[in-house]
Amino acid sequence: MPLERHHALADKVLFPLLYHVVRYRRKMVAKNLRLAFPEKSERERKAIEKAFYHQFCDTVVETIYGYSCSAEEMRERVVFENMDEVNRLVDGAGGGIFMLAHFGNWEWMASIQDWVSPGVTELNVYRHLDNKAMDELMLAIRAKRGGACVEKQRILREMIRYRAEKKPVTIGLLSDQKPRPEVTRTWVEFLHQETGFLDGGEVLGKKFGYPVFYLYITRTERGKYRAQMRTIAADPRATAEGEITKAYAKILEENIKEQPQMWLWTHNRFKWCKV
Repeated sequence: MPLERHHALADKVLFPLLYHVVRYRRKMVAKNLRLAFPEKSERERKAIEKAFYHQFCDTVVETIYGYSCSAEEMRERVVFENMDEVNRLVDGAGGGIFMLAHFGNWEWMASIQDWVSPGVTELNVYRHLDNKAMDELMLAIRAKRGGACVEKQRILREMIRYRAEKKPVTIGLLSDQKPRPEVTRTWVEFLHQETGFLDGGEVLGKKFGYPVFYLYITRTERGKYRAQMRTIAADPRATAEGEITKAYAKILEENIKEQPQMWLWTHNRFKWCKV
């Protein structure tokens, strides 16, 4: 079934079901938008809310479509920019850290495996899902492009193994999830909230000396995205503590303000913000 029909399904079935019938996390989305954009009117925030749910539904059907999508078509649907610079730094260091967010169609970003230098393996860090069938489905989808999914508890061990075997790797990290306050080391003024951020990308980058990048995602048209690879730190070991994590938060905020409907507003991101 072509992607256009998937999008039609999202418009005619999935969006009405989630937004109007189930009202999936609408209170949470409205709350997050009020906190993030106090300068906007209620009408403006409502427009973002509806646009977000449309994008969310698109992400669901596009993720399913991506499982059977050819590498050639995926290269047209997701274009990664600045890869010459990325590959130069990754090849020189033997690895790299890709920090991204639940933005746009983040599942399709695993297709970066088709853009890195030959011989480089993409390790995508993920959290195990309680639903076994859904967990297996997501693993199959995420591994479609030839990368590997690694649970976060095992990522350090896997990186050590790849280095010992002299195999170059890149690590994909969704770094916009909320850490608990007691383990948070980096707090950032983010969308008007004093917000804690995971610093795993910074820690791993410094430990292994791998350059750190941010995937700045833009939806260019429906079903097509551009991922601009921005270098956060070419030499992480030369940065101050917290510098990489704060830089990530700043670029993510810029990305969100440019296309606010693209971020995943359904999660309780500001639950443990400082007040």
